[in-house]
Amino acid sequence: MTSAALTSRVGAASAAPTGGAPAPRKPGGIRRRDRIIGLLAVLPAFLVVVGFMAFPVAFALFISFTRTNGLTFEWRWFENYIALFNDPIVRQVFLNNLTFLISVPLVIFAALIVSVLLFERVRGWKYFRVIFFLPNVLSVAVIGIMFRNAFGFYGGVNQALGLFGVEPIQFFTNGTTAIAIIILALVWAGFGYQSLLLLAGLTAINPAVFEAAAIDGAGWWKRLWYITLPNIRRVLGFVFIINVIYTFASLFGFIYVMTAGGPGFDTTTIDYLVFLRAFSSTNLGSGAALAVILFLFIGILTLIQNRVFRLGEED
Repeated sequence: MTSAALTSRVGAASAAPTGGAPAPRKPGGIRRRDRIIGLLAVLPAFLVVVGFMAFPVAFALFISFTRTNGLTFEWRWFENYIALFNDPIVRQVFLNNLTFLISVPLVIFAALIVSVLLFERVRGWKYFRVIFFLPNVLSVAVIGIMFRNAFGFYGGVNQALGLFGVEPIQFFTNGTTAIAIIILALVWAGFGYQSLLLLAGLTAINPAVFEAAAIDGAGWWKRLWYITLPNIRRVLGFVFIINVIYTFASLFGFIYVMTAGGPGFDTTTIDYLVFLRAFSSTNLGSGAALAVILFLFIGILTLIQNRVFRLGEED
């Protein structure tokens, strides 16, 4: 055998993979394995969440087509829905919810002012940040009782008015003043949390943009209007959406503690009316139908707001 042939055989043998060396793994296989492991890890929690959410929603949809007291079920098709659309009380309550939407621009305006001041680090800004967030720590029941006692007939507000010779006012016997007090409670309870959300959006803005605008002679108002607000458009849109949803779906605690929906139905909201129809009558189906309508309305309203604020588009 010639030396050239021997050299070629040795090179071929060294180039061939040994039987004991494992083949390198492909990156795609590793990613697929990690994805499967991640899905299996969250599967138990996912099943629990679906079990506690999907079943109640499906059951509420079912009983919305029936007349039931919780024990017997009588299939009524769309009669509950038709009765709700023809009910003047439902229309009045829906208008009440629209009235409570006044709190949305008020709480956003207060949160915007506070967040801008905190962002510019006025003197004592760290302490103010804690103080403004404190109302969000309190429960809705505590806040409701505070405002009910403060504006009660013998409350602090009437006592303060009495110092100026003003007769005590029955704030909660008039629908207009009762709604105004609830809106005041909503603004006081919510603006601290919204301020932190807006502050998080402000801190994401590049400080060089503000420095360049200041060098060019832009005043505080111009920087606010042309730099700050456009750069936190997404955060403002998100805050607006969650406040609208809160107004339609989460006022039950305030209404239950402060006014119980009175006087009459002047301060009753849709979520509180769901409670009244479902648990204060012999027909759970009517309350379930109203809850389904509220769910669909909030979903459509959220989609419209998302389109208006263009939250899904890239800047």
